[in-house]
Amino acid sequence: MLYCENRKGKGIKMNEAIVTLKKGEGRTIKTGGMWIFDNEIAGIAGSFQNGDIVAVCDFDGFPMGKGFINQNSRIRIRLMTRNSNQEIHREFLRHRVRDAWEYRKKTVDTESCRVIFGEADFLPGLVIDKFSDVLVVESLALGIDRFKLQIIELLKEVMAEDGITIRGVYERSDAKVRTNEGMERIKGFIGEEFDTDVEIIENGVKYIVDVKDGQKTGFFLDQKYNRLAIQKLCKDARVLDCFTHTGSFALNAGIAGAREVIGVDASQLAVDQAFENAKLNGLEDRVSFRCQDVFELLPELEVKGEKFDVVILDPPAFTKSRNSIKNAVKGYREINLRAMKLVKDGGFLATCSCSHFMSYELFTETINQAARNVHKRLRQVEFRTQAPDHPILWAADESYYLKFYIFQVCEDK
Repeated sequence: MLYCENRKGKGIKMNEAIVTLKKGEGRTIKTGGMWIFDNEIAGIAGSFQNGDIVAVCDFDGFPMGKGFINQNSRIRIRLMTRNSNQEIHREFLRHRVRDAWEYRKKTVDTESCRVIFGEADFLPGLVIDKFSDVLVVESLALGIDRFKLQIIELLKEVMAEDGITIRGVYERSDAKVRTNEGMERIKGFIGEEFDTDVEIIENGVKYIVDVKDGQKTGFFLDQKYNRLAIQKLCKDARVLDCFTHTGSFALNAGIAGAREVIGVDASQLAVDQAFENAKLNGLEDRVSFRCQDVFELLPELEVKGEKFDVVILDPPAFTKSRNSIKNAVKGYREINLRAMKLVKDGGFLATCSCSHFMSYELFTETINQAARNVHKRLRQVEFRTQAPDHPILWAADESYYLKFYIFQVCEDK
């Protein structure tokens, strides 16, 4: 058995710093997680720079694995491996990348998909999305940033074995969370420049994805099969799609044969892109979009006596921390009760939360409260989560964030 205090032990380099946890700490990694927080560390032996790989040991010297350290972050260490004898080299990274790609090939349509999903693919802090023949990279941690270019190169090689040629890579490491790591927010081409408006096809629907200026990496791939799930409800239906972004749920309703679809978003840029996507699919006669605040629109439609066969709610995360959950609950309750009032008796409501901090239990209770407040009875059709290319790693709670319900809404008779 390798003990960390043995600086000459196999797998620990003489110049590799050793982090020792406090007694009773490290609960997250002991239950399968990937993170060690700053207040869990008793001490560090040896020298290191932020971003370096370090060995991690429990308070009694038991080896816990290796990860990269960053003293600028509350998440002080992100584990790369639980094997303290494992070197983090090119072949190790190739194995991680190949595993990620093989998993996608078995579980999702890989024409466009998330190829690497950070901790859930054991490459913490790194996201890579594939849109047709383009990769979009988001690096959120200092340690993984050092491996970023090598991982991209390896991913291209692995895909090439399946006859896939990647024509361009764009980096969208412009999320605010990078500042928590002491890193600059950056975006731009990695390698040769290319047209950043990329056409993809998903569920039979065509989209133009703006990988340069679109939200996050340009398109929300996590809702792929949830969008497909609403198609069966939308034939000949009148549909309201709230927080439509670039029209993804609305266009799935249109492709499925809805007689009228109204998509709503507060961003004029998103609405303009949604109009273009509707034209791309020949749906502009049945699918329309308007730029308006959903919280203002829903009461207006209620006053007018408007009714819909299907209402879809796909809001942004109303909370990104535990401190703002109370206000988030109010927001989710408000839009859901307003939406329920607009659904015809026997019609359908699709509703979701993409906030990790809005737990399944809390989201479910919030919807239930909304239904009671407006005297509606809900019959659950489906409960879904994010698409399989965004795998949920048990014990790594941060990897589970999307909750998606479809209900039939009935009058309280």
